[in-house]
Amino acid sequence: MKLIVGLGNPGAKYRGTRHNVGFAALDELARRRGVEFESAPAEAVMARVRDFAEPVLLAKPLTFMNLSGHAVGDLMRYFRVDLGDLFVLVDDANLPLARLRARARGSEGGHNGLRSIVAQLGTQEFARLRIGVGRGLERDLADHVLSRFDPDEREAIVAAVARAADAAEVFITDGIAQVMTRFNGPDDPAVSSE
Repeated sequence: MKLIVGLGNPGAKYRGTRHNVGFAALDELARRRGVEFESAPAEAVMARVRDFAEPVLLAKPLTFMNLSGHAVGDLMRYFRVDLGDLFVLVDDANLPLARLRARARGSEGGHNGLRSIVAQLGTQEFARLRIGVGRGLERDLADHVLSRFDPDEREAIVAAVARAADAAEVFITDGIAQVMTRFNGPDDPAVSSE
């Protein structure tokens, strides 16, 4: 079973914020596959996708970002998901707006959601996709990631969320190496020249 996790904060207050692009990518994937989120055997909502070669679980932790690892760890144990079958989608303020960066493993890079997952799993050996939300210059980092996208950013972030959902589908069918080959790099069509 593959477990695809989008990170974000629950509730209408946070919908559409930079911190919630992981949720947005999972919502897009669920929409494409015609599945609905329901309660999970963890502090999360989940959707089961059955139209791939193996079962796929989409999950959005409801623990708030800083405690995401609790829900991820509980789901991994409950469904007996192998570490190599976990794929986490997360915002990254250190990447330019709409840039995607996939990795098979690595540090949390200062991201509290990833830090929580690493702490709960006891390892950094899981695949993740970072979705660039840009770095605000006028506000501090916490205010920036909890802000909504400016009107001139929306088209790029909608395209990036769609590509993040594409990347999750590639992870499910072909693995993290193919995701890195196809979605990392400056030729990403969702990213304008810098």
